[in-house]
Amino acid sequence: MDLTEAYRECERITWSQARNFAYGIRLLPPAKRRGLAVIYAFARRIDDIGDGTLPGQKADMPAEEKIAALKQAREAVLHLGQPDGDDPVLLALADVKRNFPVPMEAFGELIDGCVADVRGTHYETFEDLHYYCRCVAGSIGRLSLGIFGTRHDQQEAARLADSLGVALQLTNILRDIREDHGNGRVYLPAEDLAKFDIDLAAPSVSQFIRLVEFEAGRAREWYAAGWQLLPMLDRRSAACTGAMAGIYRRLLERIAAQPAAVLDSRVSLSTGEKAMVAVRALAGRIR
Repeated sequence: MDLTEAYRECERITWSQARNFAYGIRLLPPAKRRGLAVIYAFARRIDDIGDGTLPGQKADMPAEEKIAALKQAREAVLHLGQPDGDDPVLLALADVKRNFPVPMEAFGELIDGCVADVRGTHYETFEDLHYYCRCVAGSIGRLSLGIFGTRHDQQEAARLADSLGVALQLTNILRDIREDHGNGRVYLPAEDLAKFDIDLAAPSVSQFIRLVEFEAGRAREWYAAGWQLLPMLDRRSAACTGAMAGIYRRLLERIAAQPAAVLDSRVSLSTGEKAMVAVRALAGRIR
């Protein structure tokens, strides 16, 4: 398989699987667009291993087998560039490594977070949850920054990219409370559930609303911090980031407006709403 085909496959994966992020990625110039599609294609593979949804993987794969598969993914990142002509994602990822200063070690943090998911880790405090969010979402922010590039302080830019990732993950957690609980996963800190006297198996609606309002306020603070990254990026990279984060920020506000809705169904935005956010981001109207 040649590189053109490999990149095309990564874009196919990204356009079909990363539906919210695709609106932002498409705003990038070709080289960066292809590079970020590769990052998301491999990140999707890691997530699918942890969720038991990787094509060809048994849905009831035991936890230890998933962890072994995640270990193989970790090894694959460490040995990028070695002959593996049958894997388009790894072939393209090796090329991205050659052409962009992407911190590939961040994939290891993403894998650490997926291992925690497989093991059914619960979080006692927000500090515990913050570390998990940095692993599974902040890592994507830092990987993306390697594609975007910045002429500003690299460490500060990475910190802000990480903050934006945390904001997006907190939004995901609120959106997916019902589905995650049904799958035996609880991400909200135990201290917060205790503070609002919440039993997720049969929550008091009034108390649950207070909990969501509290968590939404926390997520807004992370968005406010993360938005400071955008002036550090070139126009198209800022538009990409603004579109991706803007879609999730809008989703957060929809959840905050009707907190009880997440107990009944998965709250989402329409295609038109997502496209509008992307158009506004491209025009520089980020928020």
